[in-house]
Amino acid sequence: MRKFLQNITRRKSGTALLADYYLDDNIQGTNLVRTLRLKDLVSFGIAAIIGAGIFSTIGNASAAGGPGVSLLFIFTAIACGFSALCYAQFASSIPVSGSAYTYAYASFGELVAWIIGWDLLMEYAIGNIAVAISWSDYFTAVLQGVGIGMPEYLTMDFLSASRGFTEVSTQLAQGKALTDLPSYLQEAYLAWSNAPTIAGIKLVADIPALGITVLITYLVYVGIKESKRTANLLVLLKLIVILLVITVGAFYVNTDNWSPFAPNGISGILKGVSAVFFAYIGFDAISTTAEECENPQRDLPRAMILALIICTVLYVILALVLTGMVPYNELAVGDPLAYVFSRVNLDAMAGIVAVSAIVAMASVLLVFQYGQPRIWMSMSRDGLLPKIFSSIHPKHKTPWFATIVTGFVVAVPALFMNLTEVTDLTSIGTLFAFVLVCGGILVMEEKQKQLETIHKGFRVPYINARYTLPLLMIGLLIILYIYNGEAMTTYLSTEGGWEEFQHKLPLLGFMIIAAIMTVLSFVKNLSLIPVLGLLTNLYLMTELGITNWTRFLGWLALGLILYFVYGYRNSKLGKHQL
Repeated sequence: MRKFLQNITRRKSGTALLADYYLDDNIQGTNLVRTLRLKDLVSFGIAAIIGAGIFSTIGNASAAGGPGVSLLFIFTAIACGFSALCYAQFASSIPVSGSAYTYAYASFGELVAWIIGWDLLMEYAIGNIAVAISWSDYFTAVLQGVGIGMPEYLTMDFLSASRGFTEVSTQLAQGKALTDLPSYLQEAYLAWSNAPTIAGIKLVADIPALGITVLITYLVYVGIKESKRTANLLVLLKLIVILLVITVGAFYVNTDNWSPFAPNGISGILKGVSAVFFAYIGFDAISTTAEECENPQRDLPRAMILALIICTVLYVILALVLTGMVPYNELAVGDPLAYVFSRVNLDAMAGIVAVSAIVAMASVLLVFQYGQPRIWMSMSRDGLLPKIFSSIHPKHKTPWFATIVTGFVVAVPALFMNLTEVTDLTSIGTLFAFVLVCGGILVMEEKQKQLETIHKGFRVPYINARYTLPLLMIGLLIILYIYNGEAMTTYLSTEGGWEEFQHKLPLLGFMIIAAIMTVLSFVKNLSLIPVLGLLTNLYLMTELGITNWTRFLGWLALGLILYFVYGYRNSKLGKHQL
């Protein structure tokens, strides 16, 4: 048993990782092309962050939280900022592709590295399923706007059509007219009703989502230079449009719409956690480019922080403009930016926004389709995935097989899956990665001293958490009691049995971990920033509900099975230690 525990916690030392890096300036002979500079990395970060989250999910978040959702953007940015600083330290110290997977291998060991590598599949590939679906919605809307219609059953996922048909059938049986129902339900009903049937199965699939995924996968397959140029162009276009939206929209802001600022209180603002956090996913994708950067130790940390700051400023201003243009409760729509301009009779602007959303989401697809194969490439080089995943194309200098597999993983589910379910899974997976990266910095505090003899890079500023964290916790409890005391009393209630109690488990787990981290901070003088990063991201995970936690744990369990079937037996580090 002791040997087994040693095996699953075996670490790939930072010294070994850096030795690989400095070997002929290539990583284990992969010979990837070093072409990315600071502006390219910032562009990649913005490309990944500003996408489906800001063009679609911000609407539902604003409808629940009102203008106060702008504060949630700031809070989430701070939580991401703590994580970004931790990512920046790892990226500077260990400039190797693999993102959080590589950092976990150096800090926690092989089993946790595998778990985070498997978990990142939820952020990158599965997250791209949601982006492809959103892209398809905007694309078909633009086609309809210019008079080009596609059959509903070719532009909608199978689950939405099936569920919509069932719901509409129930309401029709109750005497309601189809034309009185929301447009999305009408479309779902028509898609299911008109779809051809083969062997009793309705042929309903999101073909535009498939098409854009194939196109982006091909672009990533043929090379980093092509991907870089495309990403830079797409980012420039969507930044111009967002600045145009803010400038024009500012003239139509009615400040009366900002009162009340938080109509549904703190709980209403926090309902948008999943949607708002989904709008920030992506800054960590910059770390997957480490082996294709000209100067990764210097540029990766700067790019992460700059991309996060730029996007946060734009998000906060945009949220205030949207909620100022129309009453917050009208924003529960799939295309809020286009909707607000239609609402004030600026249809031309609405059309520009719809077209720009297509551009924005295509850039997100590009960056994530770029990042996922490089994580698999790193796992394959360590022996945890088959060798072919780290095979580099002799002409294009890209991980060709991993790129193709990523394309299939995104394209096929995008034909059939539902957007909301995918978004929540992506958010919880990404938050878990952030928690482990912040925790990894705490674990590596002593090990960083070993790395400093090889490379002096960016370091998370050290602030002693010994007294600061306990004071913050006490202050937070006092504020919660003053402003949300009734909810705290309700939480402590045992009424409702297991059905009610299970929904309290995530928050209960957070409180236990927060108490443990407070004690450890006092005893061991831990660094405040990674501790706060760990706790804020963990708290955001508790807001995603027990259903998402159940699915997430099920996903991790499946990953563990795969690890012990293949990775544990084929680990190069394990074979080296024999």
